[in-house]
Amino acid sequence: MMSAQLSDPSASMAVRVKGLSKRFQGGEIPVWSDVSFDIPYGQRVAIIGANGAGKSTLLRSCVRLVEPDSGEIFLDNKKVTGLRRAELSKIRARVGFVFQKHNLVNRLSVLTNVLHGGMARLSTPRMWFHAIAAKEERDYAMYCLERVNLGHLCNRRVDELSGGQSQRVAIARALMQKPGMIFADEPVASLDPQAGEEVMQVFSDLSQHEKLTLVFVTHHLDHALKYSDRVLGLQNLRLTLDASSKSQSLEQLRGMYE
Repeated sequence: MMSAQLSDPSASMAVRVKGLSKRFQGGEIPVWSDVSFDIPYGQRVAIIGANGAGKSTLLRSCVRLVEPDSGEIFLDNKKVTGLRRAELSKIRARVGFVFQKHNLVNRLSVLTNVLHGGMARLSTPRMWFHAIAAKEERDYAMYCLERVNLGHLCNRRVDELSGGQSQRVAIARALMQKPGMIFADEPVASLDPQAGEEVMQVFSDLSQHEKLTLVFVTHHLDHALKYSDRVLGLQNLRLTLDASSKSQSLEQLRGMYE
């Protein structure tokens, strides 16, 4: 495996995965096996691989949305594997997860949808609607919208937005959690090229300006090179690529799909 770096086992890491394996119920062949990697704080990491390689499964396993069969996961230096639900929820609150499907409430306003992200850290009915939310939380929701360049659409219904705008609202909702990390699972797969570029630029800017660790799954190899510091590649049931983005070319990354 090509390796970008060998980390100190005692070093502080945003994400640390050790010997992770997963097979789905009834399946004889694992999705992937013995996957290990470390992600330092503030790094931008792209995960690539062919359809069925298990990219999304790996990303979701890191927060135990999918349960791995074996191995260890550490987020923010806390062991995630083996935690009970309540303890796991506290750690998950540190990770803003952005999905391909935006999972917004279409009939509600943009601002209200962003406020819902705060429920990961504040369990109160006042976060359900922006009209009854505390001023401090409304102000922070507006700040999150401004960070994705959508402050001017705060009162618009979500079902009146374009696909790219909806995904940026989902990013703002994730920011509302006040996370230390953003995980994005094929966030631009359903967007046109221009909207996809805009969304990826938002992710990259947030990572740099907010000091967020960014891990995203993508089939867009140009995005993997342009918007990440490092590329992880899954192939033949293994993590076969771990390299600096600057050391790779499109032609080299295409080899992951052969």
